Amino acid sequence: MTTPAGSAPLPHRSVANIRSPTGAGHHQSGPSTPLRSISSLPSNFGSPSSLRADEEIIIIEFGTRKLQVGFSGDSVPRGCVWFGPDQQRRAGDFRAWQTDYRYDWKAAAAGGSWGKDHELWQYDVRGADLGLVGDKIERALREAFTKYLLIDSRPRRLVWVVPSTLPIPLLSAALDSVFSRFMPPTVSLLSSQLTLTVGAGVRSALVVDLGWSETIVTSVCEYREVASKRSIRGGRMLVEQTHNLLAKHLPENQTGSGDDGRERVITFEECSDITTRMVWCKPRQTSAPAQQSSDDALATVQEQDESEPGEPITPREPGLVTIPVKTCRSPTTLELPFDALAEPCENAFFDSQYSQSSFDDHELPLHLLVYQSLLHLPVDVRALCMSRIIFTGGCANVLGLRGRIFDEVSHLAQERGWDPVQGKAVDQLRTNPKLKGREAGQAGNGSPDNAPQAHEGEEKDGVWHDAANTIPEVDTVEEQLKRGTDRRPRVQGEMRAIESLGAWSGASLVTHLKAPAIATIDRELWLQHGASGASKASEVDYKTQRQSLGAGGLIRGSAAGSAWTLGVWGTS
Repeated sequence: MTTPAGSAPLPHRSVANIRSPTGAGHHQSGPSTPLRSISSLPSNFGSPSSLRADEEIIIIEFGTRKLQVGFSGDSVPRGCVWFGPDQQRRAGDFRAWQTDYRYDWKAAAAGGSWGKDHELWQYDVRGADLGLVGDKIERALREAFTKYLLIDSRPRRLVWVVPSTLPIPLLSAALDSVFSRFMPPTVSLLSSQLTLTVGAGVRSALVVDLGWSETIVTSVCEYREVASKRSIRGGRMLVEQTHNLLAKHLPENQTGSGDDGRERVITFEECSDITTRMVWCKPRQTSAPAQQSSDDALATVQEQDESEPGEPITPREPGLVTIPVKTCRSPTTLELPFDALAEPCENAFFDSQYSQSSFDDHELPLHLLVYQSLLHLPVDVRALCMSRIIFTGGCANVLGLRGRIFDEVSHLAQERGWDPVQGKAVDQLRTNPKLKGREAGQAGNGSPDNAPQAHEGEEKDGVWHDAANTIPEVDTVEEQLKRGTDRRPRVQGEMRAIESLGAWSGASLVTHLKAPAIATIDRELWLQHGASGASKASEVDYKTQRQSLGAGGLIRGSAAGSAWTLGVWGTS
């Protein structure tokens, strides 16, 4: 259809009018949104990546065998990375995916690395490869950031939760690795014992950390670490005792022929798995008379229908446990009594067959370690800590271990009391009848009956003053101070165990409330001076440690040239 000459084209026939909403003079390739000034756009429609990177704080909890990461304000960590031999594989080494590849764990065990490949560090830094420690931390953090946190490589502030007994060389190696490869502006340090106390919702506690390499008992009073004691008994010793138990019950053709008897016949992974699943702890043994009364009681007779002929009753064998072992020379199945699985825990943590005088201070059984920690505390601190005992660590999951330790400590407190002087001479002195008679005589001479009677009131200036019935004046200042305090009675002076959400959850709560950290390290200052740039321990450390929790701790950064400290880690 053609348009007559000299006539204007129809509006609906013009392609320009169809595509352009403003007329034929404005040509565009498609529909578009009207332009709007950037200042009129609300900030919610913009990309919050830059603002979120400044606000979010990453919390990292370092352990001997694992690493937990997450964001501040979360109730639980986002992910957990375990250390193992796979993380020490070189770049480009894909032998683990080959069908005929088998890890030679016997060669590694012969070299003394049975179990050491599964650890991040050891507290004995003599001969330790600090560069390898830094590489392990970098690899674990990169895996955690990309796999669990899903974040980019933008620098973010970090909060570390580490034990207060961590040596300075290990802390320096970890800080060097993180500052040089992840470039965070600041790294704040929090004590795991302190954050455990916060995670339990209390201000004072006795933290019993049943860790991998050792057991640490720390007394915390009003968010301050008062005292700390340790013992070498931990998860490593428990796994070794389990290996010895399994090796003892293996057939002779499965065990090695080593002269020293220390050859490993089972892999560390399988031995650790059996320890986690099967090992348990016996309850505290009761007194002998109670056992005699139970033995002398009549045996329980099984009820049965008299009309039917009774079947012969065969004695029931003790409970047996079947454990398949796959990593020995030839796979086999062991049948062990269930009571035998309590021997590793008994030998590793208690050693009841030996007396207390046969142990050194660094190898005390756990119940003696906890009792000695409470015994050496001041009376007021002990009253608070003994009512708030927190068991934590990987070995705290062993069935019956926490109850056994608690019962043993309660029995020691009832038997010995809280007198630090012990021995036969002290017992003879206490049971001496002459001394008791002398004390009774002294108490009789100083009785209130011999004291002069006090007057109920007296007359001064012609006015009778009754001191006993006088009503004290109301102090307005004291009344205002009591308004913000908790008037509920505090539980103290009795043995009690409580639960905690964990060190990571406590650190997340502390960071989210912007409470001050024990130590905040600036990246520029650390790269310039290292650990030697910190202030002296006698000047700043204990003052910083005794700060009360308040606002503005983690949001403030260290100014250039200002004094900073490693806190309690500077004295370790």
